[in-house]
Amino acid sequence: MYPEITTAELESQLKEGKSINLVDVREPDEWEAGHIKEARSIPLSELQDRLDELQQGEQDIVLVCRSGGRSSKACDFLNAQGYKVVNVTGGMLAWPGEVVYGE
Repeated sequence: MYPEITTAELESQLKEGKSINLVDVREPDEWEAGHIKEARSIPLSELQDRLDELQQGEQDIVLVCRSGGRSSKACDFLNAQGYKVVNVTGGMLAWPGEVVYGE
């Protein structure tokens, strides 16, 4: 199993300036409709082919999607591959912070 954090906890950590390896697994049209500034876009549909882009040092990979379902699937997959992951519960639907639009 893997840990989970709430969107409020994530926002608090980002506001404190904590460096977070944040990956948004939604599709490109969802990403462009609004995403967290510090996130990188690696859609769930491309995750397996883009594993080399995930790791950033020793940091856990924090995964977010629309509501927490796809990021949970990504966490299951990556956890099985030996990655240290964290799921963001509630996803972008629950995100209380600033949203950036476009690519």
